[in-house]
Amino acid sequence: MEKKLIKGHQHIRYERPDLSEDELIKNSLAFYKEMASRRTVREFDSRSVPLEVMENIIRTAGTAPSGAHKQPWTFCLISDPEIKHQIRMAAEEEEKISYSQRMPEEWKADLKPLGTDWEKPFLEEAPYLIVVFKQSYGIENGEKIQHYYVSESVGIACGFLIAAIHQAGLVTVTHTPSPMNFLSKILGRPAHEKPYLLLPVGHPKKTTYVPDIERKELEKIVIKY
Repeated sequence: MEKKLIKGHQHIRYERPDLSEDELIKNSLAFYKEMASRRTVREFDSRSVPLEVMENIIRTAGTAPSGAHKQPWTFCLISDPEIKHQIRMAAEEEEKISYSQRMPEEWKADLKPLGTDWEKPFLEEAPYLIVVFKQSYGIENGEKIQHYYVSESVGIACGFLIAAIHQAGLVTVTHTPSPMNFLSKILGRPAHEKPYLLLPVGHPKKTTYVPDIERKELEKIVIKY
């Protein structure tokens, strides 16, 4: 492996295949079509998923770029039925309050086409839950380590995570009960870690329906200069 000192720090040579324009177009279109088939699913089959699959998915999320390469994330992988039950009960308690008191009527009206409510059975039905925590700072050898662009970095990692779940042939739903402090308590996470996202992961039920909705067309999401 070819190495080089740059500004006093070791670097290694990086190479990517030199693809033709046709190959670039083919690859980008194939990945778009694959990701365009991704849907949020709330109905999970009870079939198990190999632990190795889940570990590979999380490894993929861990390849995301981060501020100063601090990798300010922790992924808690949960299969224990009792812990999943505790999370469901706590999440539904917060969701009941949100739907009855916190959420304005406009928000609830916008959610109606998606068929969501305070009940979250998928938190127990899915074989795995992944709870993503963002690290406000790091700790190494008992010393506090500064982290940078934490929310942005963890957000990118979550994008990688969702793409990896889909690519593996599984489904998920992004769940962000608010507040989420109960996750820190149930999972015993330290004070410098804050819950960011909760993802049930598994196979969809054999007969599954999702909302009949459309994504915005390219012309509505891109401005070319």
